[in-house]
Amino acid sequence: MPQHGESDSRSAVDILIASDRVPANARPDLLTEQDIWAILDKVKDPEVPAVSVVELGIVRAVRWDGKELSIDVTPTYSGCPATELIEELIAEALRAAGFRDPKINQVLTPAWTTDWITDEGKEKLRAFGIAPPQGSSSKMSLLGEPEVITCPHCGSEDTERVSEFGSTACKALYRCKECLEPFDYFKCI
Repeated sequence: MPQHGESDSRSAVDILIASDRVPANARPDLLTEQDIWAILDKVKDPEVPAVSVVELGIVRAVRWDGKELSIDVTPTYSGCPATELIEELIAEALRAAGFRDPKINQVLTPAWTTDWITDEGKEKLRAFGIAPPQGSSSKMSLLGEPEVITCPHCGSEDTERVSEFGSTACKALYRCKECLEPFDYFKCI
């Protein structure tokens, strides 16, 4: 706490107690489904903060179950360590918009696929220095089809895989032979 005459540099959010985090005058009942999607589109993936959970395609549905807001979320893969945090970030964003107890449902079927990443999300991954998944999740690489991974830094296709796993299990580590920069590649799943 600041002493007499000192200013408090904390933001209003820092000094609110938990019960104050939902504004008393909030009217979530006036928000449209489009408004809710816009709120969710501001929630960033904690492992790849360049993209939102909507751009990653892990938010599958927004619906009302009676008077309760329900959000379906599909993790990028079972066992993803960020799943619980992502669900909490989604719930926190919705509470900040006035929803007291949003229901977050983990939906495992159908399994998430990189095909669900939006085109805008793929471009944001590239701009962030991560090669977005190339092609589809058809699993042709399992049949020996060579993958051509484009460097997100210089655009060269002269790249090599350094490790099957990059900074997270859903990415592989590559190196560009042209610009010599290492980069993560978001694997097709």
